[in-house]
Amino acid sequence: MTTGFSLRIFARLPRTVMFSGLLIALAAGCKVAPEPIDYGTDACQFCRMAIVDQQHGAEIVTDKGKVFKFDAVECMMNHLREVEAQSVSLLLVNTYSRPRELLDATQASYLVSKGIPSPMGEYLTAFENEAQAVEAQIKHGGDVYTWQEINNRFKD
Repeated sequence: MTTGFSLRIFARLPRTVMFSGLLIALAAGCKVAPEPIDYGTDACQFCRMAIVDQQHGAEIVTDKGKVFKFDAVECMMNHLREVEAQSVSLLLVNTYSRPRELLDATQASYLVSKGIPSPMGEYLTAFENEAQAVEAQIKHGGDVYTWQEINNRFKD
């Protein structure tokens, strides 16, 4: 009964009110914000594997608010080849020292080291800053990259 009553009221609204309400609903649905990764449940957009590693997850949020989740930074990097750069609003990564937290990927430093395996076998790990990446490099070996350098590496 309530549904029919609600529909009758909605049908009586002027079209301009209905259109305004639709615009507000659409605008509210396009919120550009990260979503928490549900580890063990969410699947990687690129490789379709379950996202379980809390130190290597990543996320892209488009300018329309669509969220793509990844089990590894390398999956995000490979997916970036398939999307228009101008449609991306946020690039986020989990870091080695702050698992489960999503941080700005463009501000992170990256280490490629066989001493720290990543889910897809690229041995790519994000760090909050260069000092942490260098500290891990001393312990595990490998090469340190900035965002631009790692981005260029995946474009080649």
